[in-house]
Amino acid sequence: MTFQTAVRLSRPFTLLPPLLGILSGAVCAFGSAHNPDPERRLTLSVLLVVAVGSLCASLLNAASNVLNQVTDLEVDRVNKPDRPLVTGEATVGQAWALAAVLYVLAFVPTWWVVVPPVEGFLARALSPLGTHECFFLFAGGLLFTLVYSLPSFGRTKARGIWANVTIAIPRGCLLKVAGWTMVASSRTLEPWAIGALFGLFLMGASTTKDFSDVEGDRAGGCRTLPVLYGNRKAVAIISPFFVLPWLLLIPLAFCPDPADPAQRLLTGNSTVLALLGALLTGWGAYTVRLLARNPEELSATENHPSWRHMYLMLMAAQVGFAVAYVV
Repeated sequence: MTFQTAVRLSRPFTLLPPLLGILSGAVCAFGSAHNPDPERRLTLSVLLVVAVGSLCASLLNAASNVLNQVTDLEVDRVNKPDRPLVTGEATVGQAWALAAVLYVLAFVPTWWVVVPPVEGFLARALSPLGTHECFFLFAGGLLFTLVYSLPSFGRTKARGIWANVTIAIPRGCLLKVAGWTMVASSRTLEPWAIGALFGLFLMGASTTKDFSDVEGDRAGGCRTLPVLYGNRKAVAIISPFFVLPWLLLIPLAFCPDPADPAQRLLTGNSTVLALLGALLTGWGAYTVRLLARNPEELSATENHPSWRHMYLMLMAAQVGFAVAYVV
């Protein structure tokens, strides 16, 4: 297997959202009221930890992509006939080996991400178990990728709405919180509230990739929402998730923290957060309109505009949250 084939198996164009998710989570923690450094010093140590964490998130996503192509080989013969495993550019054994290497490279370095931060390689490695929050969040994310793809772990990809759940939790919620733990502890409500919004969005938005794959998914036994219910009903099921999380963001921007009513739940700039919520709500409503305009067209077009809007909305939300915590 050539290096270029390995890169194609990792599907590099899908690696930007997790990288942005980690960066955004770290920036939010840095600008929040929960930053353990009251002076908010942007040290080399902080920058290196966030850089390594972002790389690990991208590698974990790449590992998941490779694993999914192994377990989806028969589906891809119909839906994605140009993929390396289908064309014979790589063998299944080579793909398994690549996935294993990527999982190790993505997971092991996170042990050295600890909160509160300490200086020194050995000091980080020997820090108490409870300080390795990022490591355990990555472990959860890794487990979800196995549950999504592997029959021995449940293969929720073939189980309707459970596929959406096992995408939304790691790629929406846990990713954001993992980024947060590269700067501050996750033992507050704030990172989980932010992560829940992203998870809620992906709970519906992740289905946009399934509409063009109906033929192969049906043949391969993957009971996605479009396969189970047809395009029109699937659109009706996922539509609220494009709007609801961002609509909730507007009041959450001003909501007090239940654990500490003296401060807000989201300690970023309230005005920016509310404006971001309004912008994304309108964008989500427009995307729903694209989906509902001609549901049957969704299966006839690869990468329908709604799929691109989903990715752009996700990245815009990540950037918007980061901005709200630094202005």
